[in-house]
Amino acid sequence: MADLEFLARQGFAPDAGPPKGLPDEIPITLTINGERRALHVRPWTTLLDLLREDLSLYGTKKGCDHGQCGACTVLLDGERINSCLALAVTKDGSELTTVEGLAGKDGTLHPMQEAFIEHDAFQCGYCTPGQICSAVGLLKEGHAKTREEIREMMSGNLCRCGAYTNIVDAIEDVLAKGAAK
Repeated sequence: MADLEFLARQGFAPDAGPPKGLPDEIPITLTINGERRALHVRPWTTLLDLLREDLSLYGTKKGCDHGQCGACTVLLDGERINSCLALAVTKDGSELTTVEGLAGKDGTLHPMQEAFIEHDAFQCGYCTPGQICSAVGLLKEGHAKTREEIREMMSGNLCRCGAYTNIVDAIEDVLAKGAAK
């Protein structure tokens, strides 16, 4: 209740529209999965909410919505980020890749997607899109060379089912084949 009182003192009211002085929407341009998109975004919209609610890209999952679980991991300009922590308006002009954009235009799976299937690196599958995006970004970073380094650098992506061993196996397989794109 204290949060609502604080917000009321600041001029915010539920369902009252945007706070005074902020525009309803801001025009931005993002390249999403290879497609340049001109968008109008509310200033407080996260990349996660833009993807799921406005663009119907449901592969990116909302887990904790606090940057602690990694379910919302996407690649922004080739680097992995938690999309729940990034305001869309601050990423104007960026290139964004979601799990849907990893596969080829002809539907050919990305080597990491194939490895996750081959190594049974998922159980319920909820964390899988974030795990795969994070793994692709991890290999592009070039820092993880050992199993221990992979585990450490993937520690921001949680799996409630405990498929970690198979996830690391899949990443190691792609690393060994030099198949990361």
